[in-house]
Amino acid sequence: MKKLDIYKDVAQQIAAVIEGETSVTARYATVSCLLNEAFEDFFWTGFYVVDPLKPEELVVGPYQGTLGCLRIPFGKGVCGACAKVEETIIVEDVHAFPGHIACDSRTNSEIVVPVFDKEGKLAAVLDVDSTKHGSFDEVDKAALEAICKTLLA
Repeated sequence: MKKLDIYKDVAQQIAAVIEGETSVTARYATVSCLLNEAFEDFFWTGFYVVDPLKPEELVVGPYQGTLGCLRIPFGKGVCGACAKVEETIIVEDVHAFPGHIACDSRTNSEIVVPVFDKEGKLAAVLDVDSTKHGSFDEVDKAALEAICKTLLA
């Protein structure tokens, strides 16, 4: 099955499961689980949520995979960089990314997508890691951004 077809299938599954669900945590947990199960190369899949008490810091949210970093300041690592610029970041080799935070040294590539609330304010970032170099491309970017737009509760 092609990557785009897998994304179309998983997006339909996500939409069906989260329909009518008002809990952001439940929505994020569903996305993490279904994406992680759909893609063999997804090593860590989850969310870092903007901490309302420390609005320049991300705190780990629902995820699938090995232990994640608990907190990431805006501007630090790939997740923090995404939070700061509020744009998707694709990194082919995380070891070459300035300031990369190695939550798990087996990660070699990463995509991080901003998640916005209904008011257009950054609510979280979706972080997907792979043990392979260059795992993510424009197909992933477009599909994950579309999925993240469905998370507005």
